[in-house]
Amino acid sequence: MPAASIPDGFERHFRRSPLTDPWEPLYSRRDGEGFRLAVRIDRPHCNARGLAHGGLISALADNAMGLACVLAAGSGGAVTVNLTLDFLGSAAAGQWLEVDARPTRVGRTLGFAEARVTADGEPVARASAVFRMLGAPGD
Repeated sequence: MPAASIPDGFERHFRRSPLTDPWEPLYSRRDGEGFRLAVRIDRPHCNARGLAHGGLISALADNAMGLACVLAAGSGGAVTVNLTLDFLGSAAAGQWLEVDARPTRVGRTLGFAEARVTADGEPVARASAVFRMLGAPGD
């Protein structure tokens, strides 16, 4: 994929996972207190209708919100306690799918976040999540 097709400020995502490896290349960027995770939609991201699969959108939103909480905490990790996602639209092959995740509150044991998912700037989903923050003794 030509570099020109990647919006300014995005770089290859720094965190790899067996779940997301088939979806590479993923891109990310810090955005103030928020975190953005993105991908150019291609065939491996799509369902039989040629639209971005809801599971992809859910997984990327979960990933981005968890990382937003971890980055806000400054260390440790996070595991999902609750994930809520509402679909508002769709994304098709060739579109830039972007998850804009923002931590709303991060404490010692729990982190809360919200996210907006867009395709070429148009709404696709909104999400919120609660995370168990890791890094404290006994985690």
